[in-house]
Amino acid sequence: MRIFVCVKEIQNPEIATSVFRVNEATKEVIPVPGLPLVTSPFDEQAIEAALRIRDKLGEAKITVVSFGQASAQAAIKRGLSMGADDGILVSNAGIESTDAYGTSFVLAEAIKKAGDFSLILTGRQAADWDAGIVGCGIGELLGIPVVTFAKDVRIDDGHVLVERVLDDGFETVKASIPCVVTVSNELGEPRKASLRETMRAAKKPIEVWTTDTLGITRAKFGDSGSRQIRERLFIPVKDSQCEVFAGGTAQEIAKQLADRLSGMKLF
Repeated sequence: MRIFVCVKEIQNPEIATSVFRVNEATKEVIPVPGLPLVTSPFDEQAIEAALRIRDKLGEAKITVVSFGQASAQAAIKRGLSMGADDGILVSNAGIESTDAYGTSFVLAEAIKKAGDFSLILTGRQAADWDAGIVGCGIGELLGIPVVTFAKDVRIDDGHVLVERVLDDGFETVKASIPCVVTVSNELGEPRKASLRETMRAAKKPIEVWTTDTLGITRAKFGDSGSRQIRERLFIPVKDSQCEVFAGGTAQEIAKQLADRLSGMKLF
């Protein structure tokens, strides 16, 4: 069985809001100086799901694939240190402005080039833009089933059994192989990288491709291939005021409050 896990390198979602900045002119997030990028947490859970499948089957090849800057090799190495077998990075100029469609297209083409696949796992969404589109896009482009919001993924008799998270409970879905499954945080904490696996990860291969390697033109990614138009990117301004009613009895204060709310047409 060949399992691909798609990962993304992002700005740490746990950073304080006081240091988060955007460039409204270019409509881009400004990286925090000196703060290292991290693997999107949902993607780490997708890696964990792949490792659990291999643990139960006894044998499966797990490939971590990413479309990003050269620094995204760190996210791939994170997967290798957890126990994945190898990695693929597609990286070249223009990826900064690539939307979800372009990312889905490049990842789908990379997976096709890498060879046969049984299962493709992604996080339920990236923890920066929280769109949750790429996993479904890969499935659509490859023409295979997609099961979303998985809390458990198992292989049974040549099929994938997925326990999905719903608003009011859970459901189990059976899908044919190959398919795409997006993994939710309900899967549980991903395993920590052991010292042994971390040392082995340094020797595991990571292939670095460009979109030229895949035969993809600029019309499919970057600004020219974008199907999403970002109208504006800004940090909302929070403006709050406090008005204090003092003096008199509780009934008098309550009347002042009621008169104020009525004047503001709030009831």
